[in-house]
Amino acid sequence: MSNFPVVCEIGCNHMGDMSLAKDLALSASQCGATVIKFQKRNNRELLSEEEYTTPHPVPENSYGETYGEHREFLEFNLSQHTELKEYIESLGCIYSTSVWDLTSAKEISSLNPELIKIPSATNLKFDIHEFLVSNYHGEIHVSLGMTTKSEIDKIIDFYTDNKREKDLVIYSCTSGYPVPFEDVCLLEIKNLIKKYSNKVKKIGFSGHHLGIAVDIAAMTLGAQVVERHFTLDRTLKGTDHAASLEPTGFKKLVRDLTNVSKSLEYKSKDILEIEEIQRKKLKSS
Repeated sequence: MSNFPVVCEIGCNHMGDMSLAKDLALSASQCGATVIKFQKRNNRELLSEEEYTTPHPVPENSYGETYGEHREFLEFNLSQHTELKEYIESLGCIYSTSVWDLTSAKEISSLNPELIKIPSATNLKFDIHEFLVSNYHGEIHVSLGMTTKSEIDKIIDFYTDNKREKDLVIYSCTSGYPVPFEDVCLLEIKNLIKKYSNKVKKIGFSGHHLGIAVDIAAMTLGAQVVERHFTLDRTLKGTDHAASLEPTGFKKLVRDLTNVSKSLEYKSKDILEIEEIQRKKLKSS
């Protein structure tokens, strides 16, 4: 497990297959993930009838004749999430899930995970926030993609008013799959730190870009946790695989975040112990 917190977002990359979900979790744990996270939706609650019955906008990525059927195919029930939680914890990692609606928030909170995530898409659904601050006592993580500055203020104020801001972790995020580098906007991390670091528990970075260089930069800018999507094969069917890291990339990400985080220190004294022998050997007076 990484010394620097790294969230592995499996999301729906399991393609509705519990065996594949466990294979992904096992691989993520072997790569050093701290948290292994899935998604939970109640599609009848989340989608309108029209949205549910309309075909998927990208038919080659669909697992059903309608978008609703596609989403149902990718959904695990609460019993399956219970099984995943037990399995992930047996691997020495933390289980979590992003909840997209109130019913899902109630279901996942009943499992009492260490943290629950509210995704960018539903971070303005205050029925979810209200339920979690009143009924769930773990960390609440919120992504801020597709969210205006005034809307972010509203979210932070809600947690402050309910005296839960110290359980809140917010993520700088651009919602896109994948996101071109010019739209990652890493310096927004500095804005979040400047405005909210004295209020919330942590400020993180959730990335949907390619490669791992951006994540290292995010950490050096002050992100305290990094989240990336994970897959075993970026060419698999589905919208998220292309913006995900495969095991080799994820393992390198964990390695580099851990090593660079260790290096972000001031010198404890003018001449470090490691330098003493070289000073005696090489230093000219």
